Amino acid sequence: MGKLRMLKPRVATADLRSAKPPEKVADDFYKSIGWRHLLAKIIKERGRRCEDPLCKTPHGPFGQIYGDHIIERRDDPSLELVEANVLLRCAPCHGRKTAEAAARRNAG
Repeated sequence: MGKLRMLKPRVATADLRSAKPPEKVADDFYKSIGWRHLLAKIIKERGRRCEDPLCKTPHGPFGQIYGDHIIERRDDPSLELVEANVLLRCAPCHGRKTAEAAARRNAG
């Protein structure tokens, strides 16, 4: 008896959302040489792990590690390249922290 093969769908899935979210555009700061060098230095010194105290898997595996400002850049731009103001976070922890900060900002 031969193998059963699955056919590929002939019609692509349609995106039926009436309001689509805007495309995310990275801030030029995060592409800068200064930020990239600082982040590389921090990862080399601290290791490629999540430093968020609430992280359930601080040693990974991670697809991405983010350098996250403890005091956000918009709140104090003078701290944007200060190593002590950067915490390494995995994607889930970075997303949670960002959502919490946005909620606090929107509430107040």
